[in-house]
Amino acid sequence: MTLSADNKSQFPFLSTDRLRDLISQNNRLLTTISHFGISLGFGDSTVADVCRKNNVDVPTFLTVANFLSQRPYVAADVKVAPLMEYLKGTHSYFIDFFLPSIRRKLIEAITYGGSDTEVSLLLLRFYDEYVDEITSHMKTENEKVFSYISDLLANHSRSANTCHDGLFSDRHDDVARKLQELKNIIIGFVPQRGERNLINSALLDIINCENEIIAHCAVEDILFEPAVKKLEESNVILGSVNEKSSFPVTGKYTEPELLSAREKEIIRLVACGMSNKDIAKALFLSVHTVTTHRRNLSSKLNIHSPAALTIYAILHRLVDLDDIRSLDS
Repeated sequence: MTLSADNKSQFPFLSTDRLRDLISQNNRLLTTISHFGISLGFGDSTVADVCRKNNVDVPTFLTVANFLSQRPYVAADVKVAPLMEYLKGTHSYFIDFFLPSIRRKLIEAITYGGSDTEVSLLLLRFYDEYVDEITSHMKTENEKVFSYISDLLANHSRSANTCHDGLFSDRHDDVARKLQELKNIIIGFVPQRGERNLINSALLDIINCENEIIAHCAVEDILFEPAVKKLEESNVILGSVNEKSSFPVTGKYTEPELLSAREKEIIRLVACGMSNKDIAKALFLSVHTVTTHRRNLSSKLNIHSPAALTIYAILHRLVDLDDIRSLDS
């Protein structure tokens, strides 16, 4: 009997499966095998054979592959050391390859010249700020979290509460937020001129990067952190595919509603660098009213940060570029 794709997803990948079959059923595992240090060219070899040849722990690899494919998995099979090496490989992939690659595409895709120059520079600045944040986040994990765990694995004396009190307190809820905002700005508000395939290709990379970062954070939160706590506390933690363990998917972009005159005025003042208190004073409103308008704007446009609202304001000619320049001088 041939199983449908839906039925197949009810069963876990096994060590006796051919690795190429795993990839054919979930092509996102191509990057996963790379992060584990596995190169292509393994032919019809099984998962077990490929992992052993590349010195990769088989149960850990299968747990990650099943988790990312939303198939049944056992978190207790994860070993901390090989999973940590996988995460290091993922960090290197984002910092050294994927994020710089997206930047090069953005530079090529965004129209330079004429009135679009300032907007192009703002979009790149917005992206660069995100890259700085995610790079800092990952380097901190490399230097602080992984160093702590390496000491645990080497049986060095550390307080059992150190990890709980600090190392995992920096949650991942907002890690992909700026990429989502950049995606929404490009989809909804950046006019396409010239070769549209360039900007569409950059946009597709941004969407893929956003989803991969969400998946990466899920591996850290749902597989890695419990494994570290198990190492510290000797607790066995079992996992299976369920609503809590399945990593979230990004929502689809929604066409924004027409903004009111008051909302446009508030966006203009935000772009000019004014705080909610300053805006309330300038428009003779309460701070609570301004806050409510800001919340409604975020909901309508799916844009949350002042930097992203500034780009929106420029694209829709709600603010003069000279006003923005004067803020930077």
